[in-house]
Amino acid sequence: MPTIVQALSQQLHTLRFAFRWLILASAAGILGGSASALLLVSLNWATDTREAHRWIICLLPLAGFAIGLMYYYFGRCVEGGNNLILDEIHTEAPSTQGSPDRILPARMTPLILLGTAVTHLFGGSAGREGTAIQTGAALADQVTRLLRRLNFHFPEHDRRTLLMAGISAGFGSVFGTPLAGAVFGLEVLTIGSVGYDAIFPCFVAAFVGDYTTHRWGVHHTLYTVTQTSPLTPVTILAAMVAGIAFGLTALLFARSTHAIAGIFKRYVSYPPLRPFIGGAIVAAAVFVIGTTKYIGLGVPTIVAAFSQHLPRYDFAAKFAFTTLTLGASFKGGEVTPLFFIGATLGNALSSILPLPSSLLAAMGFVAVFAGAANTPIAGGLMALELFGPEAGAFAAIACVVSYLFSGHHGIYHAQRLSARKLPTRNRDSRKQSPESPAPTPTR
Repeated sequence: MPTIVQALSQQLHTLRFAFRWLILASAAGILGGSASALLLVSLNWATDTREAHRWIICLLPLAGFAIGLMYYYFGRCVEGGNNLILDEIHTEAPSTQGSPDRILPARMTPLILLGTAVTHLFGGSAGREGTAIQTGAALADQVTRLLRRLNFHFPEHDRRTLLMAGISAGFGSVFGTPLAGAVFGLEVLTIGSVGYDAIFPCFVAAFVGDYTTHRWGVHHTLYTVTQTSPLTPVTILAAMVAGIAFGLTALLFARSTHAIAGIFKRYVSYPPLRPFIGGAIVAAAVFVIGTTKYIGLGVPTIVAAFSQHLPRYDFAAKFAFTTLTLGASFKGGEVTPLFFIGATLGNALSSILPLPSSLLAAMGFVAVFAGAANTPIAGGLMALELFGPEAGAFAAIACVVSYLFSGHHGIYHAQRLSARKLPTRNRDSRKQSPESPAPTPTR
């Protein structure tokens, strides 16, 4: 049995660990939350400006070309975006201390902020989580750079932990869901496994990031579930059926986005021309259908899905606009469009499932995201934070089932498969090949 001295020594070690990471993770949270505040303000401005002057959507091809040039000449080292960050966390350093030069370039932050704002200003269909994750992680890595330049002992393992905290800070602050953000930073790395070695830094960073965003005077959209149902065998079965639909939609979204990106890379050799061509198609489609409903974030339609019946094709239209925008290399994220797709799909499913449309909208809101990102726990926590326990219980069921049916091929191709045996969930969707990295054990 451990002696009293050993027990006190262990507690002292834990106290030092907690104090150290309270400072470091708080720094990551302040930086990530501030970047999210700037992002949200810029996207609100871009949306208002575009809707007041819709003719600027005609300039989307030129805007895409400008984004392509910017990344081609100044941002090749950060073009990997979220996948670059995940790769950095997975990669083992050759030394214990790590090199001061092995840091995410600081330019990742201004490039992704500017690229995302331009995408939304001129009418691309994209989200904001990708931008928040990249700014949160890139800014957190500048803390690593500073510590190493000052000759503080900061090994590569600690750097990876700080990157995870930066992811949590960005995700939690941009959506106003710190619990989901904290778990997202832990869960997104490895499919089928959640590591706990960074749990304290991720939670601190997420909550500090969310608090920082609010202190900047930036607030998030509120979503209200107007009708719920009791948990009965019939309603639970209906939630599972809805989860299957959400999971298959998530699978199709991930595959479509990657497939469109592959087509552009194969047939358009000059990268800046890819968003130019994609932008021309998106802009033409907007004027052909005569509405801007399916571009930008689409928040008004998401809100409407909770209180009124919408056209059943809304989710498909947003699906098409988003996969084309992102596949053509415009900048932004996938998650807010996935919220749109999921909420409107749930709204449409209310005509065939014995659940209220508002509840199904809430379920789809988080479940399509959970399936596409392979993060069912984060999706369930997000539902609890946004919708409360009654709707959150149904949404959590839908998230788990969506995850099971969405396959291993998600929106982040840098995710690793857990070394543990995973439940059967479309294993053929990501078979190992000579080009595919072998699953690595969690840290």
